[in-house]
Amino acid sequence: MNFKEFGLDENLVEGIEASGYETATPIQEQVIPIILSGKDLIAAAQTGTGKTAAFVLPIINKLIHSRTEEHINALVIVPTRELAIQISEHLDGFSYFTSISSIAVYGGSDGFSFANEKQALSRGADIVVCTPGRMIAHLNMGYVKLDGLQFLVLDEADRMLDMGFNEDIMKIISYLPKKRQTLLFSATMPPKIRQLAHKILNEPVEITIALSKPPAKIDQHAFVVYENQKIPLVKWLLQSKDLKSILIFCSRKQSVKDLTRELKRSKFSVEEIHSDLEQQSREQVLLDFKNRKTKILVATDILSRGIDIDNIELVINYDVPNDGEDYIHRIGRTARAETDGTAYTFVGEREHNKFSSIEELLGKPVPKAAVPQQFGEAPLYEPRKRGGGSKKRYFHPNNRHR
Repeated sequence: MNFKEFGLDENLVEGIEASGYETATPIQEQVIPIILSGKDLIAAAQTGTGKTAAFVLPIINKLIHSRTEEHINALVIVPTRELAIQISEHLDGFSYFTSISSIAVYGGSDGFSFANEKQALSRGADIVVCTPGRMIAHLNMGYVKLDGLQFLVLDEADRMLDMGFNEDIMKIISYLPKKRQTLLFSATMPPKIRQLAHKILNEPVEITIALSKPPAKIDQHAFVVYENQKIPLVKWLLQSKDLKSILIFCSRKQSVKDLTRELKRSKFSVEEIHSDLEQQSREQVLLDFKNRKTKILVATDILSRGIDIDNIELVINYDVPNDGEDYIHRIGRTARAETDGTAYTFVGEREHNKFSSIEELLGKPVPKAAVPQQFGEAPLYEPRKRGGGSKKRYFHPNNRHR
């Protein structure tokens, strides 16, 4: 479906075309008409389905004709600063040929940024994208103009609740007019999300798109290894594949730092990103990776959601994510924009049960790839045993899957 078929404002369509968008994704086809009709919405969609444009485009279109001067007209609440920046960049592109203004409001920036946010929030901005904590800080100072708000969007609501933002979200909502259009997007729909939806939405339309399953285009495999085999195996995989864009996830910041240091010693083009970096440094690292100046990016789960980079060819889970949803979001960074992708997961000797739970969520086992013989013996995959994997076996490099 072409975006012109939605009946959008011609200036907005010009921005869509300039941003390189041609045809709508399934969630955009279903969601955009609902939002344009003025109904509340609860939508379940996995990462990479195009949900940002699904809510941004109809909101911009409606505000072109109904914006209130010197007020905040739409508020988008997100779990992380990375996602706030990503959505803000989409807004800038789509609204370029319109008069709609927007600003991203998030923590971790300097005093100058806070002053700019204060000015926008007090004078009014058409669309504000914010993290909960930062918005609470501004609300507590009494100058945020929310009385004319028309739209509230909660993006990645399940992630926000997992991060403990429920009270902050409800506090922000207490400042909003009751008459508004509310849109809730979530990758999963556990009971806590439905409870939240019941509190803040009014007779919502419910849409589900490919809930909790990774794209079929991702070629998934797992290596069952000992911890001391992980770094050598990473190096071997990177040397054996001629790839231009590789993302490696670690669950701990220290693992990110250790792995990045080892890869740099081996002369790989690699950088790291985690919460210890200043915001400006994080943005530069992401930009270099997006522009292919850096080939390999090692990151914590701070990037498992909210990174908008296409053509990532390989994702490596250096360790098993804490839950199945994190696994899906990690590997969902590859196989975007109609491309294929590969995801490898390293299952350490104490991670068998955790990975088995992820396989249950997927509904099928992930094929186990053979650890090359030069790395020595590796554990058997035995998720039922506490700690997993006490037995050993040798693998032949030609035996790729067992």
